[in-house]
Amino acid sequence: MFYTDYKLQFPVRVETPDPTFARALQQAIGGIEGEIRVAMQYMFQAWGMRGPSKYRDLLLNTAAEELGHIEMLATAVALNLEGAPLKLQEEGAQDAAVGSVMGGRNFRQFLSAGLSALPVDADGVPFDMSHIYASGNIAGDMYANITAEGTGRTLATRLYHMTGDSGMREMLAYLIARDTMHQNQWLAVIEELEAERPQAPVPNSFPQEEENQDFSYAFLGFAADGAEPPRGRWSDGASIDGRGTFSIRPMEPMGEVPDLGPGSPATFPQTSQLPEEDQNK
Repeated sequence: MFYTDYKLQFPVRVETPDPTFARALQQAIGGIEGEIRVAMQYMFQAWGMRGPSKYRDLLLNTAAEELGHIEMLATAVALNLEGAPLKLQEEGAQDAAVGSVMGGRNFRQFLSAGLSALPVDADGVPFDMSHIYASGNIAGDMYANITAEGTGRTLATRLYHMTGDSGMREMLAYLIARDTMHQNQWLAVIEELEAERPQAPVPNSFPQEEENQDFSYAFLGFAADGAEPPRGRWSDGASIDGRGTFSIRPMEPMGEVPDLGPGSPATFPQTSQLPEEDQNK
């Protein structure tokens, strides 16, 4: 169950409407780095969370906050589109704002939404939920959340430097700060879980003796012509999870050349793909 008090989470103010920036803001709403993505990701992680209830509650509270961020950004898009007339006549050629909207920037913000935001990215592609990660494994989900917040914060900082509007910068500075907090809180969950037991590799409940441990901590080089594989922390010394030692070696093929055999007549391949006895039928 969710509630609203009808007020924005943080003030949204636009000094100089900019339809071009309104299109850019769409990425923060419906892009793969955007707020719809994280809101839905945290919701579905929470709804499927098993184990200590505090993690479910943490996810639900943050998901509700992200819904508020969508509201803020949608308001910002609408305010940046204000002032554009509703007629595509002479005003469009004279008015810089409507010229931006009607001149190929984002027709659908006018035609489909009446000068408002849409659940799409900056190119008008609808958000399709394909980037929602909710595995049911708390560590795996936390790592996914850190990535989501990192890419979202990167986007927000780019948007911050795309505009000189003081109101938009105030809003974005707030959203950037919240991304800072959210990255840290997901890292804190990992740290809290680590205090009980190492979390890597994910899932840590699978017995490692059942995996092929010859390859558990070996960096495999796939460089051509015998070139030296890249070396670093990942190629020497104790593994990060403390359960092995990193090594490095060139990868050599251990399998055979695949032979799938002839095609089945029932799948209607070309005659040359059929078994010999069927080729002359």
